[in-house]
Amino acid sequence: MRHSRTQVPGFPVSTFTKRLHQLVGACLLASVCTLAPAQAPSPSPLDQDIAQIREQVRFVPEQALVQLQQMEPQARSAPAQTRAEFLSQLALTHRSLGKFDSALALADELHAYGLAQDNKIIIAKGLLTKAYVRSAMNERQLSHELAFEAEKLANTAGDLVLRVQATITAGQSYAEQGNYPVALNRLQSAVDLAHQVGSDKVPLASALNALTLLYTQMREYDKAWEALAETFEVSEALNSPGRMSIANNTEYGLAIDTRQYKRAMRALLNNLELTRKIGAKRMIATTLVNLSDINLKLHEFTTALRFANEAAAAAREARDDSIEATSRINAGQAYMGTGKVAEGKKSFALGMAYFEKTGDKPELQALLTEYGQALERVGDFQGAVEAYHRERAISNELFEAQRKKAMWELQEKYDTEKKKRQIESLSHENDVKSAELTARRLQQRIWWLLAVVFALAAVIVGLLYRKVRQANAQLEVKNLELKAQSSLDPLTSLYNRRHFQEYMRTHNQVERRGANGEDIVGALFLMDVDHFKHVNDTYGHAAGDAVLKMIAESLRVALRETDMIVRWGGEEFLAFLPAIPRNGVDEIARRILHSISSQPVPFQDHMIHVNVSVGFAPFPLAPGGTPLPWERAVNLVDMALYLAKAHGRNRAYGVRGFENFEQTSMEAIEQNLEQAWRAGFVDLTLVLGGAPDEPPPSNVVPLKSKSGN
Repeated sequence: MRHSRTQVPGFPVSTFTKRLHQLVGACLLASVCTLAPAQAPSPSPLDQDIAQIREQVRFVPEQALVQLQQMEPQARSAPAQTRAEFLSQLALTHRSLGKFDSALALADELHAYGLAQDNKIIIAKGLLTKAYVRSAMNERQLSHELAFEAEKLANTAGDLVLRVQATITAGQSYAEQGNYPVALNRLQSAVDLAHQVGSDKVPLASALNALTLLYTQMREYDKAWEALAETFEVSEALNSPGRMSIANNTEYGLAIDTRQYKRAMRALLNNLELTRKIGAKRMIATTLVNLSDINLKLHEFTTALRFANEAAAAAREARDDSIEATSRINAGQAYMGTGKVAEGKKSFALGMAYFEKTGDKPELQALLTEYGQALERVGDFQGAVEAYHRERAISNELFEAQRKKAMWELQEKYDTEKKKRQIESLSHENDVKSAELTARRLQQRIWWLLAVVFALAAVIVGLLYRKVRQANAQLEVKNLELKAQSSLDPLTSLYNRRHFQEYMRTHNQVERRGANGEDIVGALFLMDVDHFKHVNDTYGHAAGDAVLKMIAESLRVALRETDMIVRWGGEEFLAFLPAIPRNGVDEIARRILHSISSQPVPFQDHMIHVNVSVGFAPFPLAPGGTPLPWERAVNLVDMALYLAKAHGRNRAYGVRGFENFEQTSMEAIEQNLEQAWRAGFVDLTLVLGGAPDEPPPSNVVPLKSKSGN
């Protein structure tokens, strides 16, 4: 289900493009871009015209741009405050249209104009406008610095409305940095200041909306509802459809986070009416997408399909291909919910085609996961497996591209050193040739120096021979270094897939008896990080790298030095244990689950908790008495991992062995492991993972087949 909010507990993970996320109002500056500027006691007609355009800047920027361009000659020759407000609104209009270069140029012009006028109010307004544009360009650090600088200047400028605007912007900047105590202090101060403004209630509506969003982020929902009620009261008094739309968006987000889906739907329906009244095409399309999504959550599939089709039509009118593609994805889920699997697959394909065309492989990877889950819910396990393998292929492709880049850099470094050695060798060869020519001339002139010449030649040849030997020795060392680096993953320093494949080609694993009479076997464990994309989307790829490093270190601690730990691809890891008691395989799986879930990853001001899903089996596996090649054993473990993903994550499924194998085949088992288990041909075991703050579960659950075998 595709929408513009974060995951709702109890439903599959859903994501949406960042652009649509920003329209909900949870990002920096989303609630202050339409704040009223400081005005003179008796505003001119031009000031009034600019004030009327401010709301259009956000919701219908195309119309706002036309009107601003018409008044541009008059505005540029107007008094300083009027000209400054015009430049600010023109820059914000270009920002809303995605024209960031021109928006930044206008913001710089406004800032420079304030400096030339030595006017603190205009300088602060220019800094805020630049902060808004930089935020839209995802240059968060620079945006925060500009916001903090603008706040300091606004506090000395003597303009109360500007001070409210700057305080809100600084508070939201602190919130984006995760500094909630300071952010709360700023936004509460902004509300207090806004109460002092007087008859103009726009600053108060903006401050209350920003405070509601912060309480929602902090999960202080009672306070959020209280602040939202006051936001609606002020917005209704303004009689502004735009302000009411902002308040409805905020109510939708708060209702989703508190699982009040009926209330969220009412907020969306109210917002749809308002955005249609305003004529905000892109927001209409976004609201329709969210309506289709929330109806999917409520299993109202017919209604969800209707809203998804309306969203697609609205997106085409707004010329937004990404919203249209998302609408197709939601329509596909709705079709499947009503049992129209063929139509659902077709609609899913149309939606995914956009992301394939744009080359957005991370988004396509998430879509394939969602597609596989949808197919699984309608019982199309074969299709779900195919989607799952496509997702894995993209994951491996992204990982392989990263590995090749690292190898190219290493090869380039090696080639540079090789060329340097070649140049040195050519220089030595030229020296030798020069010495030989000199020796010949001396030989022709003075025969008695022949012995001396031969001696010198012998010394030179000896030196050159020694240098060649040294160069060959250095080359051998470099080759060994290159081989070692090519077998290790550059991020985690674990072995890579290539090294494991080479090792297994020559490894001969056999089952044997231990000193105490127990069976000693090998074991394969394949792990995949749960909700890894959510970590990257929420905290950034640097946080994702920190999570992968933590998992690598946890596996080193949980396993033995003799065990081979491999970064299999992307967020997947593989461990091969060459010698453990057969009855201890489940305990190893339990240890892996607990060691990772109990180790939070500190990143900036956050503690990130992650889990893994695991598939495992003893090795070798011998269905019908014939040992499986290691490739097919890994594939079987991969299918067990898929079962762990499909049945709740943070758990491990293990293949213990096979039963009634004469009635089936290995190909049938590999085609659908769960079906083979249900038919009684495969003996599975389940190991449950615990919550991060809970002790590890001591029980391992053996799974009996559905047939009772």
